[in-house]
Amino acid sequence: MYSTRLRVINLFLLYTIVLFILVKPTTSLYFYLEGTEQKCFLEELPRDTLVVGTYKAEEWSDTQQQYIENPQLGIQITVEELPLLHRIINQKGASRGRFTFTAAESGDHAICLSTNSSGWFSNSQIKLHLDMVIGETTSEEENDKEHFSDLAQRVRDLNHRIADIRREQGYQREREAEFRDQSELTNSRVVYWTIAQLVVLGFTCLWQLQHLKGFFEAKKLV
Repeated sequence: MYSTRLRVINLFLLYTIVLFILVKPTTSLYFYLEGTEQKCFLEELPRDTLVVGTYKAEEWSDTQQQYIENPQLGIQITVEELPLLHRIINQKGASRGRFTFTAAESGDHAICLSTNSSGWFSNSQIKLHLDMVIGETTSEEENDKEHFSDLAQRVRDLNHRIADIRREQGYQREREAEFRDQSELTNSRVVYWTIAQLVVLGFTCLWQLQHLKGFFEAKKLV
């Protein structure tokens, strides 16, 4: 019983570790920009880490009293490796879009976003939604995913093996119970047969004694 519980606990922990390994870190947020203001975020990234960002910019409308998408609005995206200030991305996009980059070196990376508006549009208020998935699939991560898939398959095989062991243990318990019942039945039959033999032997002895007594009396030896 203790061994079975230990196997179940180990299997649960293994499932939990695999689950945490397969989950990708995700950053989701929104912030506000005024005019050509620039917002920057620092992300510490390992080498060869792929980052995928999805953004959507909305402009405040005084007429509708809410933030709406403006097709004329553009977003400037720059990504630099710190402290060398090596620029990885310098991208101009629409109000809604996506950007990707791979960290060439381990360390901090500055991800900056701003609007490319100018003139009368410079006093606009912008609400910018940003979702970043850190650690998308790279060649190395493909190998890791294959490794995790192999690990998951091993977990499934282990689960099947445990189920087979439990079935085998159940079968052995049934066989043991049948053997025990058969042994008890055989022992009881042996006891009954022994008692029957003793009874028959007792009656046989009494009959022989009576026969010998009659024989001696007939011969007048007694």
